[in-house]
Amino acid sequence: MTNTPYSEALGATLIERTFRERIVLVGVAFSGVTDEQAEASLDELAALVDTAGADEAARLTQRRDAPDRTWFVGKGKAEELHQLCLAVDADTVVFDNELTPAQQYNLERLLGRTAIDRTAVILDIFAQNAHTLEVRTQGELALLRYRLPRLRRGAAARLAQQRGGVGMRFGGGETRLEVDRRRILRRISKLDRDLKELDRTRDLQRKQRQRSGLASVTIVGYTNAGKSTLLNALTDAGVLTENRLFATLDPTTRRLALPGGEPVLLTDTVGFVKRLPHGLVEAFKSTLEVATDADYLIHVVDASAADPAGQIDAVRTVLAEISAERVPELIVFNKADLAPLAAKQLVADHPGSVAISAATGDGLDDLLGVLADRLRALTSVVELAVPYDRGDVLAAIHREGEVVSTTDDSAAMRVRARLSGPSAGRLSEFIVDGDRGDDSS
Repeated sequence: MTNTPYSEALGATLIERTFRERIVLVGVAFSGVTDEQAEASLDELAALVDTAGADEAARLTQRRDAPDRTWFVGKGKAEELHQLCLAVDADTVVFDNELTPAQQYNLERLLGRTAIDRTAVILDIFAQNAHTLEVRTQGELALLRYRLPRLRRGAAARLAQQRGGVGMRFGGGETRLEVDRRRILRRISKLDRDLKELDRTRDLQRKQRQRSGLASVTIVGYTNAGKSTLLNALTDAGVLTENRLFATLDPTTRRLALPGGEPVLLTDTVGFVKRLPHGLVEAFKSTLEVATDADYLIHVVDASAADPAGQIDAVRTVLAEISAERVPELIVFNKADLAPLAAKQLVADHPGSVAISAATGDGLDDLLGVLADRLRALTSVVELAVPYDRGDVLAAIHREGEVVSTTDDSAAMRVRARLSGPSAGRLSEFIVDGDRGDDSS
């Protein structure tokens, strides 16, 4: 495979191997974390590793009050881990917890094999699934910022070899290390500039959507909760859906007509996960702003998941990090066909939520009805006097809002319509004085 800058930057992670690596998973449960929670987190890590293209060979767990500064796990447990790697012929060790650069370096020296953490696996998956220029740029930026403090002499040598012989051209280890460090810093600077240019393009697209006057609804949720399946079910978007984590990274927007006829823009987004790397959130902030700018969020939750409440909390944590926590949300418990009793209980525990199956279509009419009611509550009914020769204005009212009634008088057509704030502002010259902001129907 031809290397891209993104794949070159990955270095010694899981991507672009011609075989499926054998992985030992390591989880450490600190105070406040139950054994069940720690095991569930390792199960999710196993799914992440599988998505990245590797296989779990074994797992090791430990309970500690605090991480060891040198090995993260205790020295005795690190020795046990070494023996386990030899016994199962493991290629790589993946920690469920985030390692410091020093811990990672010490573990690799002791174990004699690559040691990475959950963050590196997620970055690897993003590298494999990145398709658009913006997502590739964001992902590479996050990955380089992650790798920079982890550059050491041995790591630099491996990275150089995988880049096609940089070490052959530049000599010894220390020189190679400094060359790689400068190269990464230059690449980070270029990616920052590229993202600023892409951000300007995204700002123009955002302003065009705002000028359309259509309400914006963004689908958010935990990875593999069924967000893309829901978008396809509602709009025939044709977005790729797979039963794997982070299958969708690129936002997709489609037009959707609600039961009353009013159109909205519906956008699918990248899924979230517990402990989503901060650097990844920072790099993808411009993409995730589609949630910040939305009028409403559809928060999709997998009703069949082992810990739906934990997934809700994880999504809300990321929403708060991108300043989208104040956007109103409609919680939708998906996959009710797989767990009907659990979905029923979850709806009872979360008043105002709905249960659906995006795969079978059950509950979609209820979802659209509730969403339409929620969006109408955000709009105002105004009366407009539209001259008979202004068919363009009448068309704009129908396009951007919901017409409640029309009557004719001698000078103009009187139209009562439900409009969003931006649409009402653009049509303000036609709004009848004394009826501005009236939200009655």
